Amino acid sequence: MGNDPGRGVHDMGGLPAGSVERAEHAHAPWEKRVDALMVLLGSPERRVITVDQLRRGIEQLGTEAYEAMSYYERWMASITNTLLAEGVISSDELGRRMAEVEKRGEEGAG
Repeated sequence: MGNDPGRGVHDMGGLPAGSVERAEHAHAPWEKRVDALMVLLGSPERRVITVDQLRRGIEQLGTEAYEAMSYYERWMASITNTLLAEGVISSDELGRRMAEVEKRGEEGAG
């Protein structure tokens, strides 16, 4: 965004960005699950990830990724990257779990 090397793609302060859509809209089931996941991971009982970590992870996404992702896709990328960095999950475990979910989806579609 712009030529300011100190400004991340997420930093829109003072730049023309068009109007903000303020109308409520229905969230897809997966978006609700991402929101619920963040609530659970950030709960005082668990404190696995903080809102600051979520924000920092979103801000660290590259320009291409940031612009290509939706709001909750950015959340999911940040949550995933934080959990990997903190050693809460391994990339092998993540890959296995993703394969399991994909398989369940294929079985449900048939």
